[in-house]
Amino acid sequence: MAIRVKVRTAAGQVQSLSLDVATEHEAVRRVAAAGGRVLAVESEVLSAPRARRNQELVLLLFTQELLALLGAGLNLTEAMTTLVAKEQRAGARATLSAVLQSLREGRNISDALELHPDSFPEMFVATVRSAERTGGLVEALSRYIAYSLQFDAIRKKLVAASIYPLVLLVVGGLVTLFLLGYVVPKFSVVYGASHEDLPWLSGLLLSFGMMLHEYWQWGLLLLLTLMAGLVALLRQPMIRQRLLDLVLQAPGLAERVREFRLARFYRGASLLLHAGIPLPKALRMVSGLLSLEQRRGVEQACRKIEEGQRLSTALVAFGLAGVVAESLIQVGERSGRLADMLEQAARFQDEDFSRWLEVASRLIEPLLMTIIGIVVGGVVVLLYMPIFELAGSLG
Repeated sequence: MAIRVKVRTAAGQVQSLSLDVATEHEAVRRVAAAGGRVLAVESEVLSAPRARRNQELVLLLFTQELLALLGAGLNLTEAMTTLVAKEQRAGARATLSAVLQSLREGRNISDALELHPDSFPEMFVATVRSAERTGGLVEALSRYIAYSLQFDAIRKKLVAASIYPLVLLVVGGLVTLFLLGYVVPKFSVVYGASHEDLPWLSGLLLSFGMMLHEYWQWGLLLLLTLMAGLVALLRQPMIRQRLLDLVLQAPGLAERVREFRLARFYRGASLLLHAGIPLPKALRMVSGLLSLEQRRGVEQACRKIEEGQRLSTALVAFGLAGVVAESLIQVGERSGRLADMLEQAARFQDEDFSRWLEVASRLIEPLLMTIIGIVVGGVVVLLYMPIFELAGSLG
C-alpha cells in the first residue's frame, strides 16, 4: 500500500510525497527522520502494482547516467535537470523532479535523496553523503555502480542456471500429461475389447488415463485453481519469505546461501568504508543483507569492536568469517587497507559460489532428465506390459 502524505520540509516547503509503507505510522516516522513534518495523511491502495513498478526509478541506471554527466563536466544541478528532461516514466520523472527542486532550494544532494527512501536506499544515501564531505562524488558513484554490477552478475548466473531445469520440468510434465490424457485412453479401448486380464499396475494406469480423458475439463479447472492459489500465496510477502526460508535451509544449500549473503555483506561494508563511514556504523547499515541470525551476530560483533576488539576476531567469534576471509581481513587491519581486503574477501566468496553453482547446474540437469525419462519410460512400459505378457504366453 502507498501512503500519500503532505509534508512541510525542513526548508519550509510544502510537498506531496507517496511512500510505499505498510502503515501511516511508518510514513510519519520516515518523514520525521528526513527532518520534515506531516501535515496530512491519505492512504491509497495501488490497484496496479506491476504498472507502478514499471514507472519506478531504476537506481543503477540513474547512477550510471549521473556519473556520465558529472564526468562530462556538468555540475550537479545541470546533470539532474538533464536527467529529468530525458526521463519518460511518470513515476521516475516525479522523483527526479522532486530531487531537483530540493537542490534548487539549497539542499545537499544526500538530503534530497533521503526524502525518497523507496527509490534511494540508505546505503546509497550514506555513500553520497560521505562523498559530499570529501568532494569525491564521482568516485563514490563509480564504487556503487561496481557494487551493484557485481551483485547483478551473480543474480544473472542464478537465473541462467535455473532456466534450463525449469524448461525440462515443464516439457516433461507436458509429455507426461499427453501420454496420460491421450495415448493411455487409446490403449485402454484396445485392451478393453480384448477382455484379457491386465497386470495390476497397467490396469491402474489405464483407469487413471481414462478418468483424465473423460473429465479433462474438471482436471483443467483443478489445475488452474491450484496455480491461481499458488500465485495468490506467493504474492503474500510473509508466506513467500517463509517458503523461501524453507528452500534455503535445504541440505547442501544452506551453507552456500550463507556464504553468498556474507559476500554481499563484505562488499557493502567495503563500499561504505571507502566512503569514510565508521566501521561499526557501516556494519550495522549493511546487516540487512544477512539472515536474522547473522544480523544478531553483526550486532554483537559491533559491540565487541566498539569495546576495542579487532574486526577479524569479532567476525570469527560470531560465525561471520571463514578461514580465507579472516586472513584477508587481518591483512587489511595490519596494512590499513581494510576496505580493499573486504572487497577481496567478497570476490573470493563470489568466485567460490559461482564454481559451486556451475557444478550444481551440471549435476541437476542430467538428474532431472533421468527422472523425466524414468517417468515417461515407466508409462510406456506399463502400456506395453500386457502385450509383452501376451507375446510370452504365445511363445
